[in-house]
Amino acid sequence: MPLTFELCPGRMVGGHHPCFIIAEIGQNHQGDIEIAKQMIRMAKECGADCAKFQKSELEHRFNRSALERPYNSKHSWGKTYGEHKRHLEFNHEQYRELQKYANETGIFFTASGWDDMAVDFLQEIKVPFLKIASADSNNLQYLERTAKKGSQ
Repeated sequence: MPLTFELCPGRMVGGHHPCFIIAEIGQNHQGDIEIAKQMIRMAKECGADCAKFQKSELEHRFNRSALERPYNSKHSWGKTYGEHKRHLEFNHEQYRELQKYANETGIFFTASGWDDMAVDFLQEIKVPFLKIASADSNNLQYLERTAKKGSQ
């Protein structure tokens, strides 16, 4: 018998259940909450089951030197890497607003937590599952800590 389990409330995956489609929004919203909401709505209209973002607590993920480093790119949202990342990163209240919008739209909401503080916040708002960023797929300490948090 194929493995099946409930990934999100009321949504089984595996076996003969339909594929669970995650729309990767990441930070493609360009730091604009209205664009993020449009992307959530579009993900739902296209048949996705879940809208996924990226969450980090920048001061916990990067050291001061990294955040103060000049960021000279035509795609930069600031003069330093920190300014660029701060522009793209939604605060906690904005994440709650996006989660509420996703719920009202009828699509699950989650995010990749890029650091321990972000994972704690995502657990606080009760995302249905935590997505591990591919960049952390071999970060065994982070995986172990996150797995232990996920089982609480």
